[in-house]
Parts: sequence; structure tokens; C-alpha cells
Amino acid sequence: MDVPISGRDLQCLKLACAALGLLAGSIIIGVSVSSAAAAVGGIFIGAAGLGLLILAYPFLNSRFNLDRFLPSLGNLRIHPHPGNSGEEGTSGGGGKSDGIRSHIPNSLSTVSRTLEKLKPGGGNAAGSRGTEEG
Repeated sequence: MDVPISGRDLQCLKLACAALGLLAGSIIIGVSVSSAAAAVGGIFIGAAGLGLLILAYPFLNSRFNLDRFLPSLGNLRIHPHPGNSGEEGTSGGGGKSDGIRSHIPNSLSTVSRTLEKLKPGGGNAAGSRGTEEG
């Protein structure tokens, strides 16, 4: 059974759903004791924000002519430089054959050094660095 609905009623329904999501997320965050419950409230608020963005998109598109900007945003790319980053243990060549894979061991050693510093008793920087560089 199909029920006809006008465009105005649909917009009001979208706005009501987004407002209900904002209200629910705010209440969940307000009464939460744990961080997991606050994260759920954040998900509600994020979903409501996305709903508001979807609701306001036709207005924003006509007001700011987004069709002119959105295609250029899709062409943005990040091109990392595969050369020497100045960190210890990086390969000197750093050519195209190494690519991004040469930076992965460096980031893993940085993570492991940070974890060693966070361990109880491993907090002094001089002692932990002296053992790893040897």
C-alpha cells in the first residue's frame, strides 16, 4: 500500500529525524559514565549531522554553486616523497624502487620506541635509545 507524501512532508520528516538524532546523542553523552557510551552518543550526533547535511545540500548547492567546487576536490591527491626523510635507519637510495615500503620499518620502530618509553621502568630516554641504536 503506497501512501503519497508531499515534498514538504518529506523535508519535515528528514528534519525531525536529524533533530531526534541530535537530541538522543546529546542525552546519551550527558548521562554516560563510560567512554564507550559517549562514543555511541557521538555516533548519534554524527549521523544527525550527516542527515542535516543531506537535508541542506540542495540549498547549499544552489546558494554556493557547489557543482563548480566538488569536481576539483575529487582530483586532490597526496603524493609522498620517497626520498630520505632524515630519520635513522632510512635507506640512502630512496629511489622509486623502494617507494613507500622503505618508510614502513621506520614508523614501526618509532612506534616500538614510544611503547618502550611508556612501559614502567623504561621511561628514561637515554637508556632506551642507547640500546636500540647499538
